[in-house]
Amino acid sequence: MTGPKLIAGRWKGRKLLAPQGHDTRPTNIRARQAVFDILAHAPWCDLQAANVLDVFAGTGAYGLEALSRGAVSASFIEHAPAALSALKANIAALKPENARLIAADALHPSTGTPHDLVFLDPPYGQALLAPALDALAAKGWLAPGAIIVAELGPNDTLEIPAPLAERTHGKAHLKIWRV
Repeated sequence: MTGPKLIAGRWKGRKLLAPQGHDTRPTNIRARQAVFDILAHAPWCDLQAANVLDVFAGTGAYGLEALSRGAVSASFIEHAPAALSALKANIAALKPENARLIAADALHPSTGTPHDLVFLDPPYGQALLAPALDALAAKGWLAPGAIIVAELGPNDTLEIPAPLAERTHGKAHLKIWRV
């Protein structure tokens, strides 16, 4: 089944495969566009120099969009079998040289390497953001000063003392902050 498409960069307009059913919720294109507009114009983010981590990756839209726009590398953490299959197909279709797929549970990751731009888009309503961030930090996935972009559902909460940016698009509430 065809899913979202990439917005800009070298793969602009390329469609991504999304798994059928309701277990994977691809990010709304307006929400993703808003995130990348913020990152592109923010003095605190250099997307061209970013090592990206896409957690609860699903189709890989966040990480692949970052690569399309010039990010140095992207690692994708996904655990759901249908999403993993779609993500593998999306990476194979685009053939990025600097993508790494990690089939793992974000709450129990293996030891990783530091990333400076991290996207977290967990299933809504399951309170997975805080435990995933704690687990990723404990296993070395977050670089000092990393920028975190989180997508929360309508009933999800996560208190951030000093967010760099916040936006709401449909059901998605986006929060961006620095570790």
